[in-house]
Amino acid sequence: MSGDFFTEVPGRITYGGPESTDPLAYAVYQPDRELLGKRMEDQLRIAVCLWHSFNWPGSDVFGVGTFDRPWLGPGIDVAAASQAKLDAAFEFIDKLGVPFFTFHDRDVAPEGRTYAETRANLDASVNRIERHMGRTGARLLWGTANLFTHPRYAAGAATNPDPEVFAYAAAQVKTMLEVTHRLAGANYVLWGGREGYETLLNTDLAREEAQLARFLTLVAEHKQRIGFKGTLLIEPKPQEPTKHQYDYDAATVVGFLQRHGLADEYRLNLEANHATLAGHSFHHEVASALALGGFGSVDVNRGDYQNGWDTDQFPNSVDELALALHEILAAGGLATGGFNFDAKLRRQSVSRTDLFHAHIAGIDTLARALLAAGDMVEEGTLATPRQARYADWSDELGTAILSGTVTLADLERRVAAGAIDPRPRSGEQELLEGMVNRRIWAVDASRERETKTARR
Repeated sequence: MSGDFFTEVPGRITYGGPESTDPLAYAVYQPDRELLGKRMEDQLRIAVCLWHSFNWPGSDVFGVGTFDRPWLGPGIDVAAASQAKLDAAFEFIDKLGVPFFTFHDRDVAPEGRTYAETRANLDASVNRIERHMGRTGARLLWGTANLFTHPRYAAGAATNPDPEVFAYAAAQVKTMLEVTHRLAGANYVLWGGREGYETLLNTDLAREEAQLARFLTLVAEHKQRIGFKGTLLIEPKPQEPTKHQYDYDAATVVGFLQRHGLADEYRLNLEANHATLAGHSFHHEVASALALGGFGSVDVNRGDYQNGWDTDQFPNSVDELALALHEILAAGGLATGGFNFDAKLRRQSVSRTDLFHAHIAGIDTLARALLAAGDMVEEGTLATPRQARYADWSDELGTAILSGTVTLADLERRVAAGAIDPRPRSGEQELLEGMVNRRIWAVDASRERETKTARR
């Protein structure tokens, strides 16, 4: 476990262009390309996650791990394994050429026999992370604590019926929030992996909601206490591993935050595959979070339409991502958030280089979607017809209704007098779908022109 891990990739991945046949080159992603006044790298703020890529052995419920990850093997010294894992991870991040990474505490340091030993393991790994960050220039998009793997969290962390489990989870989050602050992280994420129920037969819903609200309040208070300037993020997911999770979707989480006076403290980290598990499109979840004032960051991946679970596959649909990116760009773009590749290889993708192939293809897909979304924003493809559709709400009747100057009786009198007799108007869905496709195709055409110009 010494020396370079990805020996088949000798240097940094560079831009090869749409006609490149090199699988270890970007066909679309150009960090310095300008789009809507920002560099592509700054519009996307791409991150590599350490859990799926370096801390998952490629196992599933029917089989053991298939991946070549020597630091996960049995009988390996804990310190040596953690060092090798981090060395390989930052080699990968540096060669991929993306600006950010994300991790859980347990991704980089295992639990010890005591809490003090666990803290010492984490401190040693954080020291090594700092050195790698200084060497590579990689930055921390967000940190988080794993409150779902250990058996103590089988019945939840903040929502656990045992207050000692609540206290242990609080200690773990305090530590990891401080680590994130130390590493100048842009955000801190809380994912309630076990914050839900398996059965209502033993669950007090009101009590567990109150416990979760108290936990999140404590986290927000500690953020202020230590001077952390990053954004606190909650990641919605409807179920899995629990039957039902309290952070079901964007609307559920924002409603919870508003009920408990926390709406100003937290934003949302939205994952594409979690959206589809909730029965929504990713486009819907992004639009909902923005409309509710809760949008923060993105875990970019996809599910399998034929499977009803969280497959965490790398994104491959420009059409789907372009619509979500359009909403983000139209609202002003990302702030502290980014696009974190919370995606994992398939179990048969056992080559070390497969990790590069997956990320390169996913990043190119995201970059293509960004170009299409930017084009739609510049052309007003959706903004113009949306404005036209609601234009009458700016007239006398619409403003009177919204201002509260008319009553139900006033409106009924106008209708009865024949002053109001509306007729259906076309929603023009098919027209808009065609216009979206034309803008995506226009991006393709511009790429073809660039390629021909480069050839000359």
